[in-house]
Amino acid sequence: MSVSQFIKPKKFDRNMIVIGAGAAGLVTSYIAAAVKANVTLIEANKMGGDCLNTGCVPSKSLIRSARIITYAERGREFGLKGGTPEFEFSDVMERVQRTVKAVEPHDSVERYEGLGVDVIEGRAKLLSPWEVEINIPVEGGLPITKTLTARSIVIATGARPFIPPIPGLREIGCLTSDTIWQLREKPKRMVVMGGGPIGCELSQSFARLGVDVIQVEMLPRLLIKEDEEVSAWVERSFTRDGVQVLTGCKVLEVEQVARDKVVVCEQDGRGVRIHCDEILVAVGRAANTDGLGLDDLGIELTAQGTVMVDKYLRTPKYKHIMACGDVAGPYQFTHTAAHQAWYVAVNSLFGMFKKFKVDYRVIPWATFTDPEVARVGLNEQEAKDQEIDYEMTGYTFNELDRAIADEETAGFVKVLTKPGKDTILGVTIVGHHAGDLIAEFVLAMRHGLGLNKVLGTIHIYPTLNEANKYVAGEWKRNHAPEKLLNWSERFHRWRLGKQPKLTREERIAKRLKAKEDKRLSANKNSKKRKKGKK
Repeated sequence: MSVSQFIKPKKFDRNMIVIGAGAAGLVTSYIAAAVKANVTLIEANKMGGDCLNTGCVPSKSLIRSARIITYAERGREFGLKGGTPEFEFSDVMERVQRTVKAVEPHDSVERYEGLGVDVIEGRAKLLSPWEVEINIPVEGGLPITKTLTARSIVIATGARPFIPPIPGLREIGCLTSDTIWQLREKPKRMVVMGGGPIGCELSQSFARLGVDVIQVEMLPRLLIKEDEEVSAWVERSFTRDGVQVLTGCKVLEVEQVARDKVVVCEQDGRGVRIHCDEILVAVGRAANTDGLGLDDLGIELTAQGTVMVDKYLRTPKYKHIMACGDVAGPYQFTHTAAHQAWYVAVNSLFGMFKKFKVDYRVIPWATFTDPEVARVGLNEQEAKDQEIDYEMTGYTFNELDRAIADEETAGFVKVLTKPGKDTILGVTIVGHHAGDLIAEFVLAMRHGLGLNKVLGTIHIYPTLNEANKYVAGEWKRNHAPEKLLNWSERFHRWRLGKQPKLTREERIAKRLKAKEDKRLSANKNSKKRKKGKK
């Protein structure tokens, strides 16, 4: 189908219709209303989408409770009497829901209507490139059908947990990041399928709440997109928290044996049978495109199942139909959805004057395990795969005064720069509050600031943020101007006045020291990675 097959309305009900009230849809409609466009926001389920209701907010609330339990158990490290704190699993899960309720007003119908957005709670379907049919449920009665026309339509329907077609899994039952929050009775044993960010965060949290967790990952290590030492740091922490990690382990089927759920796996060519009470599936997310009428209009999907869009986030066939957030990809982060929403709002409302290509050059992300993992730009494995020359500079938290005072010395900052220059190619931080610390480097990369600018910025003492300054200082030391320093040394020696002549032994010792200093300097420079080296 093409646009010519449909009759374009001579007038429209709305400037914009946004389908989906998750992060992408909320920000898009907010911007549209702010510039006085007539915008309708349609949501079939809950305002705030998965981030508020089943994703970021509840998971971070759970992580916080689990961390407080760990702090109590570590009491002796802080000069207190250690011990296992008393708690009810159901109370922790109820506290998670209280957190969601506390944040709900930020994404509520009332707030967005107050901002000038027309909010309709119902299910949307595209009838034509300009028409949207909305089925509005009525309590105790038949749904009402309403049709609206709009100059621009934005698809922001998000994504849902993907459940792989493993024999027995659906029949026997499993939990996902959407349904795990309904638990009130603590399972004794849990298998977590998946070693990505969601699987890792929930594995550690439930282990800290006293659940026997076995995490199963088909790939060779956890957090496969990060560098190998990052995965190793996280796995060591998981082991200390009681998580049993099985990597290179493929799930073949799920069985029911008496009251037990049994996950049948293969690892290193041998069979593994894991008995558990609950199975949590966290192996990825699938875009929500069903029931929108996309097939009827010929709107294409990518191989990953997301809505196909161009560099302006427009669908190729209908330039006034756009998509953003998880349903469009390529990143499935709340902050990326909000980032895309600006481009969608501006391009759809003002694209006839000027269009903007979406900018993905500086996209940060964090995995909120303990220690946290945060990254922006390239890491080492990506630089090698792309054959990009780089130098690596590192700094460990066990040298940082505030980290020592807080008993949070696990972790490091690793910065990749262009060879011989302070231009930042990427940063990885593993450690306490890594997700907060990365922001300084995000700002630096976004605005073209190098490590010299970071080093020249005053950082409050004592804070964890000083790690960013110290890693910049390490880079500076590795690129010290040796000729200038040698001249400076001679100048200051001259300023001391004429000194007694050195003995033969002192001259030999001085020459040997100079050679050793030169060798050490060469070793520092050997950190440079050459193109193509693995």
